[in-house]
Amino acid sequence: MSFRNNLQHLRAERNMTQEQLAMLLGVSRQSVTKWEAERSYPEMDKLLKMCQLFDCTLDDLVQGDLTSRASQPDSPDGPRDAARHAAIPVPPGPPQDICGYDEHQRKLAYRVPSGIALILIFIGIGLFLEGQWTVFAGSDAGALMVICVFIGIALGLAFLIPAGMEHSAFVKAHPYIEDFYTEEQKRKARSDFSRGILLGICAIFVGIAFIVLLGETEHEKLGLLLLMEFIALGVWLIVHFCMMLGRTNIAEYNKDAADELEMEDIVNAQLDQRIKDTLISRKAKSNKVGALCGAIMLMATIVALALLFMPMGQAGTWDWGEFNPEGTSAMWFWIAWPIGGLLCGVVALIVNAFDD
Repeated sequence: MSFRNNLQHLRAERNMTQEQLAMLLGVSRQSVTKWEAERSYPEMDKLLKMCQLFDCTLDDLVQGDLTSRASQPDSPDGPRDAARHAAIPVPPGPPQDICGYDEHQRKLAYRVPSGIALILIFIGIGLFLEGQWTVFAGSDAGALMVICVFIGIALGLAFLIPAGMEHSAFVKAHPYIEDFYTEEQKRKARSDFSRGILLGICAIFVGIAFIVLLGETEHEKLGLLLLMEFIALGVWLIVHFCMMLGRTNIAEYNKDAADELEMEDIVNAQLDQRIKDTLISRKAKSNKVGALCGAIMLMATIVALALLFMPMGQAGTWDWGEFNPEGTSAMWFWIAWPIGGLLCGVVALIVNAFDD
């Protein structure tokens, strides 16, 4: 008896789909398809995990004949062995979160907006301190702002980079998740999203009100500080509740996980040719958009650094001869990245429209 027949029998015995088995093993559904088509063979750790799920030995799974096990409930070892053979690894009833998906997404929805908010907060602190003190004797009065900005970026990346790496590892370990959210949970997420967006927009408008009230007074620096802090709060609320709503869209998660498959995996997958062609086209489109957006954000970074260090005359002309702190362009350097992000969105829409 072959491993393929044993696996198909054990799956059918428990009414388990290929997606469910893939989710339990932390592989893609295409991997299970290739195992059952004898196009590839699972690694040892996956075999051992299958032995735990199906409660059998490695020898029986690989070389034995497990197809007769269901027809022999009266095992010579007694009722306990019969009950062991009838064990079902997939929880009965509605689908459940057996991979820790919800906990992972909730942590991600706190860490990502916190990283973004920290960058904005320290930009506000830098704007408030700019020109007030020098870091050391003979240094430029604007150096303190640059230091604050770099501190904010460092702290923000300390949140964003580990969160991104953990999410990438989670997606590779669990490329398919069965939708376990109830309609009530999805409805609550939509309701929380609406309130969060409203609160975020209100926070941004409060920040704008401060800069309008204090912009022409001696407290202009304080107005800039409050503006950036309330923008940071608004951005945190908007990003957090967007991610909390997005976590309930399991279909989109599965689609994105499939997009992360390598082209070789798609080509070798045991799939209908039409579906395979669609996946290849989607992968090529994703690579094209990624390359274009990477080039756009690189240019945005160059422009931001130029604005950060390049002096501007008070009347709006570039003053190359002498630094004029009253007309510096440094306070606007951060706007290059939002513009770059908008351009990436436009490029993605155009590429998708033409490809479709």
